[in-house]
Amino acid sequence: MTRPTSRDVAAAAGVSQATVSLVLGDKWHGRVSQRTADHVRHTATELGYRPNLAARNLRLGSTRTALLVVPALTNEFFARVYTGAARIAAEHGFGVVLYPSPDGTGPARDPFASARAALDGVIASSMAADALHALGGDELPLVMLDSDPTAGTAHAHVNLAIADGMRQTAEHLLTHGHHRFLHLASAIDSWTFDVRANALAALLPPTAQLRTVRAHLSVEAARTATESALDTPADRRPTAVVCDDDILAAGACKAARRLGLRIPEDLSVTGFDDLALATAVEPELTTVHLPAERVGEQGMTALLAVLEGTPWTPADIPVRLVVRDSSGPAPTT
Repeated sequence: MTRPTSRDVAAAAGVSQATVSLVLGDKWHGRVSQRTADHVRHTATELGYRPNLAARNLRLGSTRTALLVVPALTNEFFARVYTGAARIAAEHGFGVVLYPSPDGTGPARDPFASARAALDGVIASSMAADALHALGGDELPLVMLDSDPTAGTAHAHVNLAIADGMRQTAEHLLTHGHHRFLHLASAIDSWTFDVRANALAALLPPTAQLRTVRAHLSVEAARTATESALDTPADRRPTAVVCDDDILAAGACKAARRLGLRIPEDLSVTGFDDLALATAVEPELTTVHLPAERVGEQGMTALLAVLEGTPWTPADIPVRLVVRDSSGPAPTT
């Protein structure tokens, strides 16, 4: 069946199409009687009429829809970012479409016939700005989350104080006497992981030893990489493993157990994110808490500011180290 049009509603109600437009556009007050308005709405409901939103948005020049692009849906962090963004969007009559990029942090494909026509703006989390050209180029407002703030193509940035999180981790471990460190780094080429690596290297004193190994973001990949790195004599073995992510930290803990090492007596392990996984492992994980929902909230707020022409220059979102049982004093060996 052909979808009913406003012309069909007008014919069935015995009124002009202009009257139908006034009533269904809620502009009838003072121009159409209450009785006529009720009659038109009842007729539209009976016919199953639905407004053509595409045409309406074209007239209004706005879809009130934002696209949130994330590298993957398998990471809890991005789910929390979406929750925060959707909350602020709903308060302002916007919707948020969540789009996991098929190529991860690589160039994102346009999920629509034309993102320019379907969206008011794009929010992208933990991706490079140049990976988003297909979604609108310079024509569509772009807000970058947890991404390089020097990228010139974005209209606004929302970042976490990632380097400060690594500072808190390093100071915690140094205070506990650690001086042999293993950095279990993410194999993903991303600004946020580069910041963690650079901050850790800069924070450790010259007397400290730092070895870096990379692993994909999976427990098994992290276990394999850590097991190989720790399979060394006790007097040369790292006493602390600093992980870029809680998933990597879970793999590091698994590797330690396989090697017969106790956590934290023989080896301290720290993470980043403070996901649900952090309290699911045993011992519970010392990790940097990243307020992901706050990131999403600020991301949507930044997009609304851009759409209104308001400057956006907030400070980085604070993070904090949550100390649990996976870290402690360095072993005496």
